[in-house]
Amino acid sequence: MTFDPPRCANPGCAQHEQPKPGFCIRHGYYRPHCRTEPIQRFRCRTCGKTFSRQTFRHDWRDRRYDRNDRLFELLASGVGLRQSARLLGLGLRSVQKKMRKLATTCALLHENLSPRLPERRTYVMDEEETYEGASIRPLTMPVLIDKQTWFVVATSVGSIRRLAPAGTARRARQEHDERQHGRRKDESSECVREVLEALRRRIDGELELRTDEKASYATIARQVFDERVLHTTTAGTALRTTHNPLFPINTTLAMTRDNCGRLRRRSWLVSKKAGWLRRQMAIFTVYRNYVRRRFNRDERRETPAVHLGLLPRQLLPSEVVRWRQDWGPRSPHPTSFRGERSVA
Repeated sequence: MTFDPPRCANPGCAQHEQPKPGFCIRHGYYRPHCRTEPIQRFRCRTCGKTFSRQTFRHDWRDRRYDRNDRLFELLASGVGLRQSARLLGLGLRSVQKKMRKLATTCALLHENLSPRLPERRTYVMDEEETYEGASIRPLTMPVLIDKQTWFVVATSVGSIRRLAPAGTARRARQEHDERQHGRRKDESSECVREVLEALRRRIDGELELRTDEKASYATIARQVFDERVLHTTTAGTALRTTHNPLFPINTTLAMTRDNCGRLRRRSWLVSKKAGWLRRQMAIFTVYRNYVRRRFNRDERRETPAVHLGLLPRQLLPSEVVRWRQDWGPRSPHPTSFRGERSVA
């Protein structure tokens, strides 16, 4: 593949932000052990730094780069890390490293592709409860979506403290765990604030927020959005039918348990640490917003991001893992085959 660097890879160089034609020259090539073709190198005329096509790609420094798109599909289909390693012919440690790198790219890709969202829309939020390691260490996972397109705006993960009745065996296990690791924190409000702040950064105008009747939601929403938010509530005991205002978020939370094996109840795929669940949700967010169509009745290319006007079509798994996204708006666009277009 012929590749012309879109900019200097050095963020501190003037050719990184506003590259000029001919800012770099060819500077030999190298032959990586994992590829059959040589990789062209370049040198910036301004800063003198050298780089290659691989410097701009997600599979930079990967040995088994041909497994990345397949791993994305497996992790977004409810398959665990060990089974993914078996199917891909990789070691477990290798799959863990690839997932960590993939989650970072997915989180940055979501931020780059959705810097702004339309105003005067309705958003729905709810918290899903799971646990890390054992059920005596519960976690909360708030999820915020657009009501019409089901676009996942933001997710978060944090610990919560749910004590069993005194005198029960479960309470004794919890007290023993807290004596070993300290009193468990309740980060529910912090996580809710985090997802609402993610929405605030994307919207300047008014919006409607729908939640259940948890008391802290109204307070946090007012602190984040001031008078710009219209907050409506629905009882959590209401029937979960299509007439329920919370139906979109209830279905989305059910989808997370279907597409993320570590969220399934009574499963040994459960996250041992909350950080790994956060990484899993970054992968799910990109899959749900940019790869999977909104509803089964929609056309194949009609993803939530397409309905919001963020992309002209759905992304392929190979495009999700094509380019690095850690340069913000200056990162190569995932649909750009040669990296000539940036996200901005």
